[in-house]
Amino acid sequence: MAGNISDPMLVEVPQVQVSDLGKLFENSEFPAIDIDQALVYSLPLVNRFRRIIVREGVLLRSGNRWGEFAPFWDYGPHESKRWLWSTVNALTEPEPQIVRDSVPVNVTVPVVSPKRATEIVEQSGGCRTAKVKVADRGTELADDVERIKAVRAALENQFGGNYRIRVDANGAWNLAEAKEAIAALDEAAGELEYVEQPCKSARELLELRGATSVPIAVDELIRRSPDPLADLPAGCADVMVVKIQPLGGVSAVIDLAKKANERGLEVVVSSAVDSAVGIGLGVRAGAAMTRLPHACGLATSQLLKSDVSRQPWQVRDGQLEVREVEINTDLISAPDNDNRRDLVNRWSQRMRDVAEVASR
Repeated sequence: MAGNISDPMLVEVPQVQVSDLGKLFENSEFPAIDIDQALVYSLPLVNRFRRIIVREGVLLRSGNRWGEFAPFWDYGPHESKRWLWSTVNALTEPEPQIVRDSVPVNVTVPVVSPKRATEIVEQSGGCRTAKVKVADRGTELADDVERIKAVRAALENQFGGNYRIRVDANGAWNLAEAKEAIAALDEAAGELEYVEQPCKSARELLELRGATSVPIAVDELIRRSPDPLADLPAGCADVMVVKIQPLGGVSAVIDLAKKANERGLEVVVSSAVDSAVGIGLGVRAGAAMTRLPHACGLATSQLLKSDVSRQPWQVRDGQLEVREVEINTDLISAPDNDNRRDLVNRWSQRMRDVAEVASR
C-alpha cells in the first residue's frame, strides 16, 4: 500500500495522536516510553524495488533519540511486533561499543536495464561490492545474466579484479531453477560472492548447498522466524543477512551475530530500505561487530530520491562512517491535506494494531 508518490512527505503527527501512541506502550509487553514527537514519512524510490515505488514509515523521538517503525505492508501485526521492538530499543537501549569508525557497504542494483545497472555502479561512491537483484516477476534468466555482466564490467573498469558480486533472489526459485540460475549467474559474474535466499525453504537450501560451490545466504528464512537460529537447520547456509528492524533492534542483531558466528555462519548487516534513521542504527551495529568479512547492505539511501536527514548518507571510498542523524526539519509539514492525513492515520492505526497484539 502506498501514498501519493509524486513528492516526499515528512508529516508531523498531531500532539493528541502522539499522546495516544505513547499510551499504547502502557498496557503491553513494551516498556513505557515518553514519546516527544512522531513523524510519518513517504519517500519515493528512484527505481521500483521489491515491487514498491515508495517507502513509508514512522519516526518516533524520545528526548534526543530517534527510532524507526517501517514494516513492509505484507507484514501483519504479529510479524510487525519485532519491528516495533526495534523502535523501542532504539529509544531506550545504551548505544553499542563500536570497534571501527566506518563500515564497508555494497551498492544495490535493482531489476533495471544493463545500461542503468552500469550507471548505478559507477555512481555508487566507490563500492567494490555489488548486490544485484534477480529473479523478479516477469523477467527472464537471460535478463539477469545481462545485468550481471554489465555490473561486472563496470566494477572491473573501476577496480580491476578487486571486487565482489552477490545476487538476491528473494526466494523466487524452486530447486531446479536455482541450480540452473546460479550456474549461469556465477559464470556471468566471474564468481559470485554468495547467492541470497535462492529458495524459500530450508529443505531446498540444504539440498542446493550440496549441489553448488556458491555460498548460500539466508534472509527471509530468518527475518520472519520467531527464533532465527533455532529454525535454521545446520548446513543449509553459509551466510546470515541480518536487518535491524525485522530482528528487533541493534543489540538483538549483535547478539544474533555472535551466536551465528559460533555456529560457523558469517553475518552481513543489511537494511530493509530504511530511512536515514534506520541506516544510522545499522551502521552502528556493523561498527560494533567483531567480525565483518563482507560489505554491509546499508547503502540503500541510494535507492531513495530523497531522505529525512539534513545530511544524507553518502558513501565515500565504499564506506559509511558512524555518525549522528539530524532530521531535516525543513521537510516537516502538517497533516493539512487528504494525502498527509491519510498517511498519518494509516500508520497510527498500524502501530495500534501491533500494540494490541502485544497486549494479549
